[in-house]
Amino acid sequence: MKNRKLANKLDQFLEIHQFKDYCPNGLQIEGRESVQKIITGVTASQALIDVAIEENADAILVHHGFFWKGESQEIVGMKYKRIKALIENGINLYAYHLPLDVHPELGNNAQLATLLDITDRRPLEPWDKRSVGRVGKFEQPISPEQLSNRIETVLARAPLHIDGGNAEISSVAWCTGSGQDFITIAAEQGIDAFISGEISERTVHIAREMGIHYYAAGHHATERYGVKALGEWLAGEFDFDIKFIDINNPV
Repeated sequence: MKNRKLANKLDQFLEIHQFKDYCPNGLQIEGRESVQKIITGVTASQALIDVAIEENADAILVHHGFFWKGESQEIVGMKYKRIKALIENGINLYAYHLPLDVHPELGNNAQLATLLDITDRRPLEPWDKRSVGRVGKFEQPISPEQLSNRIETVLARAPLHIDGGNAEISSVAWCTGSGQDFITIAAEQGIDAFISGEISERTVHIAREMGIHYYAAGHHATERYGVKALGEWLAGEFDFDIKFIDINNPV
């Protein structure tokens, strides 16, 4: 498939024009015109680019690409080396941030909810159907320790749990990656627990004082599954050669 045609299909499927994001979504670095072999991964790091070069891939598809708001605009140092490697090897770079977080089937939030058996999913912010934060429930109440164990089993890493005081958890809200600040909205709605990727010092006090369990499960760990699912969808729909590469990241 032509690289621009692939970009158009992904842009439309993920409805990128519905979002105001912190980075451009879609084709960020243009490479060779024809795309058949695609490497997928969470972040367009040098390690992922090196794998794509070794695999002679035509494209890389990621959740975290380049050109974030607030970063230096100069293409020097680490950024230069990454972009140089892509251009010299003719590798297209496609990146989808918020559109991949919120997609109702393949998005990071949807995939995490499926893995954790969360049902009755809806936007955490009821006035915004594209709310990045989500809320749902478990079919049967579980203890805080059971939820920790479930997260560890699914993500293959132990979450950091801040005890919110309730003995059982029925309702749960979540936002993958750096969505920790949705915890206040969740607590105000009386939700029992909140799951995200990262944690800051302030989040500990919010959880304790507002009485909501908080689980920091890892930015990378909670966002592996959206881009992996998107790649599998591409392979099924268009017969691309897709390979997901998980570059280990403890954060």
